[in-house]
Amino acid sequence: MEIKTVLLVEDNSRDAELTLEALQENNFANNIVWVRDGVEAMNYLLHKGEYSNRKPGMPAVVILDLKMPKMDGIETLTAIRNDEKLKFLPVVMLTSSRQEEDLVKSYGLGVNAYVVKPFDLTDFIDAIRQLGMFWVVINHSPNL
Repeated sequence: MEIKTVLLVEDNSRDAELTLEALQENNFANNIVWVRDGVEAMNYLLHKGEYSNRKPGMPAVVILDLKMPKMDGIETLTAIRNDEKLKFLPVVMLTSSRQEEDLVKSYGLGVNAYVVKPFDLTDFIDAIRQLGMFWVVINHSPNL
């Protein structure tokens, strides 16, 4: 069975570490790549800059924060959906924003899921476990 990559795009170190820990605790031994903003995410996806020599293939899912410096989640999602090679890539918005405007805009741009980060640590870990289970194990995506 192929080991699938998860691309985590998160500028908050604490949230990223919790997400990584939750995925690892729940036996997702997948290759998890953590980048800190949308610019770095696009470089990874398009094999540019420091990622120009990375292995071919796309992640099983992009877990994308909404509020980030340089290039935020909405801008990153827009860039992904506007790129012919990336447009079918599963993207999950994982954010603390409960604003209806962010939710509507994300779905309007083609996000696959919008998950509000739970404040409770146990709930957060459970939400990440469920995300990992669905997007890495259960979901079938086209080969990009």
